[in-house]
Amino acid sequence: MGGFFGVVSREDCVADLFYGTDYHSHLGTARGGMVVRNGHGFRRNIHDISNSPFRTKFEDDLVKYGGNMGLGVISDTEDQPLLIASRHGSYAIVTVGRVENADALARQTLGNGGGAHYSELKGNTFNATEVVASLINGQDTLLSGLQHVQERIKGSCSILLLADGGLYAARDRLGRTAVTLGRKDGARAVTMETCALPNLGYEVERHLGPGEILRVTPDGCETLAPAGDRMQICAFLWIYYGYPASNYEGVNTEIARNRCGAALARADSTTPDLVAGIPDSGIGHAIGYAAEAGVPYRRPFVKYTPTWPRSFMPQEQRVRDLVARMKLIPVRELIDGSRLLFCEDSIVRGTQLKDLICRIFDAGAREVHMRPACPPLVHGCRFLNFSQSKSELDLAARRAVKALEGDANARLDDYADPSTDRYHAMVDWIRGNLGLTTLQYQTLEDMVAAIGLPREQLCTYCWTGESAGCE
Repeated sequence: MGGFFGVVSREDCVADLFYGTDYHSHLGTARGGMVVRNGHGFRRNIHDISNSPFRTKFEDDLVKYGGNMGLGVISDTEDQPLLIASRHGSYAIVTVGRVENADALARQTLGNGGGAHYSELKGNTFNATEVVASLINGQDTLLSGLQHVQERIKGSCSILLLADGGLYAARDRLGRTAVTLGRKDGARAVTMETCALPNLGYEVERHLGPGEILRVTPDGCETLAPAGDRMQICAFLWIYYGYPASNYEGVNTEIARNRCGAALARADSTTPDLVAGIPDSGIGHAIGYAAEAGVPYRRPFVKYTPTWPRSFMPQEQRVRDLVARMKLIPVRELIDGSRLLFCEDSIVRGTQLKDLICRIFDAGAREVHMRPACPPLVHGCRFLNFSQSKSELDLAARRAVKALEGDANARLDDYADPSTDRYHAMVDWIRGNLGLTTLQYQTLEDMVAAIGLPREQLCTYCWTGESAGCE
């Protein structure tokens, strides 16, 4: 995934930019970047944050910065921000999303002549942000270029662009990611996480609509392109990767997770001794479950945050499994002899969960029940980079389908429908593979109700295989 934060102020903006960007650190672990514009041009730094948090990498850079406009980014894909010299003048740009056809678009522009070139290559693939910049540069104005990007890409792309004329903010065409405008005296901020605003003195001014483009200057802001009439914001924001203190489309993440857990409890007849959440994102769901069921909420596993604070995992499975084990320390006194029910945001691969369940039984648990807060993930995400599985067979549900059918792509509509025998066979296969006493998933209807937005405004592709704008 990734996240961005931009500031325009009548005074120096560096402190707000630094802390505002840092509040997006839960969205990625690969690269962090900041750029500030002042009377002398741009000042930019990019650091590897795979082993150290954003804050520690950039603290020493702050004395070198100064300016009243800037943007920052946390990226799990490529180096950002990029500095671009173009027909529109010099500008800095960051993107968040997933440009599925970046390579095809790049090769297209290379084949069109005119001296197009790309410098940011990695493994013979193109930097998606550089491709976006190339599409912008091919149009007559920055505005028409930003609109052109949304017409040409497959996937999603929200953009911050810092130029002479101010800070341009463009939310992706179908609003799959959230973008919010914040305001305080003398300054405005554009953020993907509203949790970045209150401690810096900002209030939410409004949420950008899907496809909307704003220009923010020290004198105010104006809408350059109005919002579209279709939205497909990622429902997984509330279930998993959104921050508990953040609001998206006016819906708080922690409250939505509490409602989700309560719905799981209402649909359940299990009588555990205690309820727990798999840290971190499962905790809000578990609190809602425990309150609704009248069962004590406890922490039989504690996350060791001093040295393992990051929420995203390395892409290499071996390292990911080791990190997952090291993060969670069991409290045997709460586990031994108990019937435990765990709430989890989702079951993606299930590899780490299987190890955790073994550890719980080894610590003396009588029963272990699992309640994921969303339906089985049957399809890999096509629109964002929150889960970078190399194959859909990485998904626990798809492995179950292959085991049951001999073909991982067989009858997927049936396996996504909780009223069918195939769905129940899939869930039972996953339960047995993980070694659980019982496994019961959230229904799509209860999940949507917990979020509180109309179904047609949510992207639920990874559960159903259907979403507006899949082209």
